[in-house]
Amino acid sequence: MKRRTLIKAIPLSLLAVAGGASVWRDHDISKVAAIVNKDAGYDQHINLNDLLGEDLFVKDNLEKPEQQQVVELSDIILEGKDFEYLKSVAVHLKRVQHQVGYTNFNLLGFDEMIKLGRNFSSVGKFTQAELDLFEYVFSADAKAYGFFGDKVIDNITDIVPRRDTKKIGRTGHYLFKGESMEKYKRIRKDVGDSLILTSGIRSVVKQTYLFLSKAIETNGNLSQASFSLAPPGHSYHGIGDFDVGKVGYGYKNFTADFSHTDEYKRLTDLGYVAIRYVNNNPFGVRFEPWHIKVV
Repeated sequence: MKRRTLIKAIPLSLLAVAGGASVWRDHDISKVAAIVNKDAGYDQHINLNDLLGEDLFVKDNLEKPEQQQVVELSDIILEGKDFEYLKSVAVHLKRVQHQVGYTNFNLLGFDEMIKLGRNFSSVGKFTQAELDLFEYVFSADAKAYGFFGDKVIDNITDIVPRRDTKKIGRTGHYLFKGESMEKYKRIRKDVGDSLILTSGIRSVVKQTYLFLSKAIETNGNLSQASFSLAPPGHSYHGIGDFDVGKVGYGYKNFTADFSHTDEYKRLTDLGYVAIRYVNNNPFGVRFEPWHIKVV
């Protein structure tokens, strides 16, 4: 399932795609921002070229892994009705995101999600089968997928306290106040303005949406999906980690290509920055040079 439909509120005449990154041409960005904000809840001050090019076109658009993986006999795969429920939940979560806006969706809790479904016809009530699938994916033993990272969020209803977060202008994301925020500010000061936040806090709901969307692209193969995205409850984005990228680098910020940029070299030269998922890590996760370890 392609995620480009997430930007359907934007008139296609305003968008051109070049080299995998979105490029705004011959239009007033503030007017484009106003259109998107009105229809989809975006912050009018976001640099839309970076937001759409480096997050929607990647994290929520969910490009396929850099190398096609071979299905193993041990892979956990949802098939038949389970796969249909998986797709139904992903589509339903997409409607939730459209209702609350991309930025707010990053912090949305499970109970809030259910209430939105009940209260807004544009979202629609979640069925019991959808909720069961959601809870199954959250509660499953990720080691069975081949993912060996820790579970860092124990309860599906855990929320992100909004008083503990800070909205980062021109990114569409939030960071936790304290260590995460201070590290991001220090990194930007030392590396420069060509480095930007590409993904910050992700609630259980947001991580589930990303994971299920990736699982759709892998035809229900949860093992392959977990190679690119931590299963719900296992993402350190929920407790402090964040992603960075190079301004204007588009989808390549979420590939190994980022490790060849001057920004990455400057990051690693700083001495105080650690990458969560290094090459050949023991967690069953691809190399993520963009993922800054905080916790």
